[in-house]
Amino acid sequence: TIIGINLMPVAVNWMGGGVGNKNFGDPLYIALGVATFILVILTYRFGKGFLGNLAILVGLILGTALAMICGITDFSEVGRSQWISVVTPFYFGMPTFDFASIISMIIVMLVVMVETTGDSIAVGEIVDKPIGQKELAAVLRADGLSTLIGGILNSFPYTAFAQNVGLIAVTRVKSRFVVAASGVILILLGLFPKLAAIVACIPNAVLGGAGIAMFGMIIASGIRSLGKVNFDGNYNLMLVAISIGVSMIPLAAPQFYAHFPAWAQILLKSGITAGSIVAVLLNVVFNGFGYKTVNEPNRATRKYRHFTRFKGYPKHFYQ
Repeated sequence: TIIGINLMPVAVNWMGGGVGNKNFGDPLYIALGVATFILVILTYRFGKGFLGNLAILVGLILGTALAMICGITDFSEVGRSQWISVVTPFYFGMPTFDFASIISMIIVMLVVMVETTGDSIAVGEIVDKPIGQKELAAVLRADGLSTLIGGILNSFPYTAFAQNVGLIAVTRVKSRFVVAASGVILILLGLFPKLAAIVACIPNAVLGGAGIAMFGMIIASGIRSLGKVNFDGNYNLMLVAISIGVSMIPLAAPQFYAHFPAWAQILLKSGITAGSIVAVLLNVVFNGFGYKTVNEPNRATRKYRHFTRFKGYPKHFYQ
């Protein structure tokens, strides 16, 4: 829920024309975003099978076509881009190691790990696969490996993108083969800059219309997960309330932490990270440390005793 709430301003800013746009909030941008949003909804509602799964893509394509008619698309970058380009490893030079930079990067990666953890759990809820310590460890290892490769290829650290969580919820496509095929497409876009430039020409307003649908689905998925939690006779309601409240501080007042030390700003300016940390700390305060394991006398279920019994999970899951 926190991830979706913190992403929603991104979609709103896109719909307004993008941060820094001198014509931000132009009614034409907003109308274009609303039109894209409506196209996504209509395709999602009336599209059958394969077409319905492509609701976001259809909205982006038709929205871009409308933007071309309105004359607010710019394809000049396509003409300036190369046809073929191969990435040169360590293009900016060999790596250097500085203690202060390493500490700063570790803090940043901890923030990234928190968001990736939330994204993974959200995906697990959508595809009906419980995410435990083993799965989270594998995800974070993959993040670390991809970040290492990305550094060699002059890229930024990688993280799971919550936008894709919304895509899974909207399209209902849950196959890992689709994800792998998407990776191949991205590699091709990297090898052929003109194709990447075409994708980059999608107007911000169009992205905003689709983004509201995607990020809203993330919020809805979180609410669905919270619907499984027992709020009677415990402190869970206060835990959720304070966590969400803390996560919204950077949204309501972006300069709220401006006078804090730089390392603290890295943690606190991310509403996702701040809210997650508060949730963990409050869980310790209200519920204490340790695990509540399932004590099943039945020999057939004894091997599952290491599972943690989270409040709200049905008993039959552990049987």
